[in-house]
Amino acid sequence: MDIRNFMEYITLALGWIVFYVIHSLLANLNIKRKFKLWMGAYYIWYRLIYSTLATFLFLGLFVYAGSIAPDWVYWPSDSSTYFGYMLATLGTIIAVKSMKGISLGRFIGWHAHDDLNEKEQLILSGWYSHVRHPLYLALILIFLGYFLYVPNFASMIHLMALLLYLPLGVYYEEKKLVAIYGDAYIDYQRNVPPILPRFKK
Repeated sequence: MDIRNFMEYITLALGWIVFYVIHSLLANLNIKRKFKLWMGAYYIWYRLIYSTLATFLFLGLFVYAGSIAPDWVYWPSDSSTYFGYMLATLGTIIAVKSMKGISLGRFIGWHAHDDLNEKEQLILSGWYSHVRHPLYLALILIFLGYFLYVPNFASMIHLMALLLYLPLGVYYEEKKLVAIYGDAYIDYQRNVPPILPRFKK
Protein backbone atom coordinates (compact mmCIF):
# COMPACT_ATOMS: atom_id res chain seq x y z
CA MET A 1 0.00 0.00 0.00
CA ASP A 2 1.50 3.36 -1.01
CA ILE A 3 1.05 6.66 0.81
CA ARG A 4 -1.54 7.89 -1.69
CA ASN A 5 -3.77 4.86 -1.13
CA PHE A 6 -3.28 5.16 2.62
CA MET A 7 -4.49 8.77 2.59
CA GLU A 8 -7.45 7.79 0.41
CA TYR A 9 -8.44 5.14 2.95
CA ILE A 10 -8.16 7.73 5.73
CA THR A 11 -10.42 10.03 3.70
CA LEU A 12 -12.91 7.18 3.24
CA ALA A 13 -12.94 6.46 6.98
CA LEU A 14 -13.48 10.16 7.74
CA GLY A 15 -16.28 10.18 5.19
CA TRP A 16 -18.04 7.41 7.08
CA ILE A 17 -17.60 9.32 10.35
CA VAL A 18 -19.23 12.38 8.79
CA PHE A 19 -22.03 10.22 7.36
CA TYR A 20 -22.87 8.56 10.68
CA VAL A 21 -22.60 11.80 12.68
CA ILE A 22 -25.01 13.53 10.27
CA HIS A 23 -27.29 10.47 10.34
CA SER A 24 -27.56 10.53 14.14
CA LEU A 25 -27.80 14.30 14.50
CA LEU A 26 -30.57 14.76 11.93
CA ALA A 27 -32.57 11.91 13.53
CA ASN A 28 -32.31 13.50 16.99
CA LEU A 29 -35.65 14.76 18.29
CA ASN A 30 -34.24 18.04 19.63
CA ILE A 31 -32.50 18.78 16.33
CA LYS A 32 -35.71 17.97 14.44
CA ARG A 33 -37.71 20.33 16.66
CA LYS A 34 -35.24 23.13 15.88
CA PHE A 35 -35.56 22.43 12.17
CA LYS A 36 -39.34 22.50 12.53
CA LEU A 37 -39.20 25.97 14.10
CA TRP A 38 -36.95 27.13 11.27
CA MET A 39 -38.79 25.41 8.38
CA GLY A 40 -42.34 26.05 9.59
CA ALA A 41 -44.95 24.46 7.32
CA TYR A 42 -42.22 23.09 5.06
CA TYR A 43 -41.10 20.71 7.81
CA ILE A 44 -43.39 18.08 6.28
CA TRP A 45 -40.61 17.60 3.69
CA TYR A 46 -37.87 17.12 6.31
CA ARG A 47 -37.87 13.35 5.97
CA LEU A 48 -37.46 13.51 2.19
CA ILE A 49 -34.57 15.98 2.49
CA TYR A 50 -32.98 13.76 5.15
CA SER A 51 -33.38 10.62 3.02
CA THR A 52 -32.05 12.34 -0.11
CA LEU A 53 -28.98 13.67 1.70
CA ALA A 54 -28.29 10.28 3.30
CA THR A 55 -28.63 8.49 -0.04
CA PHE A 56 -26.24 10.84 -1.85
CA LEU A 57 -23.65 10.61 0.95
CA PHE A 58 -23.98 6.83 1.14
CA LEU A 59 -23.63 6.30 -2.61
CA GLY A 60 -20.89 8.92 -2.79
CA LEU A 61 -18.77 6.97 -0.31
CA PHE A 62 -19.07 3.81 -2.40
CA VAL A 63 -18.27 5.69 -5.61
CA TYR A 64 -15.21 7.21 -3.93
CA ALA A 65 -14.15 3.80 -2.60
CA GLY A 66 -14.44 2.40 -6.13
CA SER A 67 -12.00 5.04 -7.37
CA ILE A 68 -9.26 3.83 -5.00
CA ALA A 69 -6.78 1.36 -6.49
CA PRO A 70 -7.59 -1.85 -4.59
CA ASP A 71 -5.27 -3.27 -1.95
CA TRP A 72 -6.37 -6.77 -1.05
CA VAL A 73 -6.74 -7.95 2.55
CA TYR A 74 -6.57 -11.50 1.16
CA TRP A 75 -7.03 -13.09 -2.23
CA PRO A 76 -10.68 -14.04 -2.76
CA SER A 77 -11.54 -17.67 -3.33
CA ASP A 78 -14.61 -19.29 -4.84
CA SER A 79 -15.83 -20.30 -1.38
CA SER A 80 -15.39 -16.83 0.18
CA THR A 81 -17.04 -15.22 -2.83
CA TYR A 82 -19.99 -17.60 -2.64
CA PHE A 83 -20.34 -17.18 1.14
CA GLY A 84 -20.19 -13.40 0.76
CA TYR A 85 -22.87 -13.49 -1.90
CA MET A 86 -25.12 -15.62 0.34
CA LEU A 87 -24.68 -13.33 3.36
CA ALA A 88 -25.45 -10.24 1.29
CA THR A 89 -28.52 -11.96 -0.16
CA LEU A 90 -29.72 -12.95 3.33
CA GLY A 91 -29.21 -9.37 4.53
CA THR A 92 -31.22 -8.05 1.59
CA ILE A 93 -34.05 -10.50 2.34
CA ILE A 94 -34.11 -9.42 6.01
CA ALA A 95 -34.18 -5.76 4.99
CA VAL A 96 -37.11 -6.34 2.63
CA LYS A 97 -39.00 -8.44 5.19
CA SER A 98 -38.37 -5.80 7.87
CA MET A 99 -40.13 -3.18 5.76
CA LYS A 100 -43.34 -5.20 5.74
CA GLY A 101 -46.02 -3.12 7.43
CA ILE A 102 -43.97 0.08 7.04
CA SER A 103 -45.06 2.68 4.51
CA LEU A 104 -42.10 3.09 2.15
CA GLY A 105 -43.44 6.47 1.08
CA ARG A 106 -43.46 7.75 4.66
CA PHE A 107 -40.14 6.07 5.49
CA ILE A 108 -38.38 7.82 2.60
CA GLY A 109 -40.46 10.98 2.81
CA TRP A 110 -42.33 10.86 -0.49
CA HIS A 111 -45.54 11.21 1.52
CA ALA A 112 -45.17 14.59 3.18
CA HIS A 113 -45.88 14.44 6.91
CA ASP A 114 -44.92 15.91 10.27
CA ASP A 115 -43.16 13.04 12.02
CA LEU A 116 -42.98 15.01 15.28
CA ASN A 117 -46.78 15.11 15.56
CA GLU A 118 -47.72 11.88 13.77
CA LYS A 119 -46.49 8.92 15.79
CA GLU A 120 -45.96 5.75 13.79
CA GLN A 121 -47.33 2.47 15.11
CA LEU A 122 -44.73 0.46 17.07
CA ILE A 123 -44.17 -2.70 15.03
CA LEU A 124 -43.59 -5.81 17.14
CA SER A 125 -44.29 -8.57 14.61
CA GLY A 126 -42.26 -10.28 11.90
CA TRP A 127 -38.52 -9.75 12.21
CA TYR A 128 -39.20 -7.17 14.93
CA SER A 129 -40.34 -10.00 17.19
CA HIS A 130 -36.83 -11.49 17.00
CA VAL A 131 -34.63 -8.38 16.97
CA ARG A 132 -35.29 -4.70 17.68
CA HIS A 133 -33.19 -3.42 14.78
CA PRO A 134 -33.48 -5.84 11.87
CA LEU A 135 -32.34 -3.19 9.37
CA TYR A 136 -29.04 -2.89 11.25
CA LEU A 137 -28.70 -6.67 11.21
CA ALA A 138 -29.38 -6.60 7.46
CA LEU A 139 -26.68 -3.96 6.94
CA ILE A 140 -24.14 -6.02 8.89
CA LEU A 141 -24.82 -9.05 6.72
CA ILE A 142 -24.73 -7.01 3.49
CA PHE A 143 -21.48 -5.22 4.40
CA LEU A 144 -19.87 -8.45 5.64
CA GLY A 145 -20.99 -10.24 2.50
CA TYR A 146 -19.62 -7.41 0.36
CA PHE A 147 -16.27 -7.64 2.16
CA LEU A 148 -16.06 -11.39 1.56
CA TYR A 149 -17.06 -10.84 -2.06
CA VAL A 150 -14.56 -7.98 -2.57
CA PRO A 151 -11.99 -8.42 0.24
CA ASN A 152 -10.06 -5.17 -0.17
CA PHE A 153 -9.26 -2.45 2.37
CA ALA A 154 -12.07 -0.17 1.15
CA SER A 155 -14.78 -2.77 1.81
CA MET A 156 -13.13 -3.57 5.16
CA ILE A 157 -13.41 0.12 6.10
CA HIS A 158 -17.11 0.07 5.11
CA LEU A 159 -17.67 -2.87 7.46
CA MET A 160 -15.53 -1.62 10.35
CA ALA A 161 -17.11 1.85 10.27
CA LEU A 162 -20.57 0.27 10.49
CA LEU A 163 -19.60 -2.04 13.37
CA LEU A 164 -17.97 0.80 15.31
CA TYR A 165 -20.98 3.07 14.79
CA LEU A 166 -23.73 0.59 15.69
CA PRO A 167 -23.38 0.69 19.51
CA LEU A 168 -23.74 4.49 19.43
CA GLY A 169 -26.39 4.36 16.73
CA VAL A 170 -28.51 1.90 18.69
CA TYR A 171 -28.05 3.86 21.93
CA TYR A 172 -29.22 7.19 20.48
CA GLU A 173 -31.99 5.65 18.41
CA GLU A 174 -33.39 3.82 21.41
CA LYS A 175 -33.30 6.98 23.52
CA LYS A 176 -35.50 8.55 20.84
CA LEU A 177 -37.81 5.52 20.69
CA VAL A 178 -38.23 5.46 24.48
CA ALA A 179 -39.10 9.18 24.37
CA ILE A 180 -41.73 8.47 21.69
CA TYR A 181 -43.27 5.19 22.89
CA GLY A 182 -42.47 5.24 26.62
CA ASP A 183 -43.18 2.09 28.66
CA ALA A 184 -44.25 0.12 25.58
CA TYR A 185 -40.75 0.37 24.13
CA ILE A 186 -39.06 -0.23 27.49
CA ASP A 187 -41.02 -3.48 27.80
CA TYR A 188 -40.04 -4.34 24.22
CA GLN A 189 -36.38 -3.78 25.12
CA ARG A 190 -36.65 -6.24 27.99
CA ASN A 191 -38.00 -9.02 25.79
CA VAL A 192 -36.28 -8.63 22.42
CA PRO A 193 -32.51 -8.37 21.77
CA PRO A 194 -31.16 -5.36 19.86
CA ILE A 195 -29.35 -6.87 16.83
CA LEU A 196 -28.54 -10.58 17.24
CA PRO A 197 -31.85 -12.45 16.86
CA ARG A 198 -33.26 -14.84 19.41
CA PHE A 199 -35.79 -17.21 17.87
CA LYS A 200 -38.49 -18.54 20.16
CA LYS A 201 -40.65 -21.58 19.58
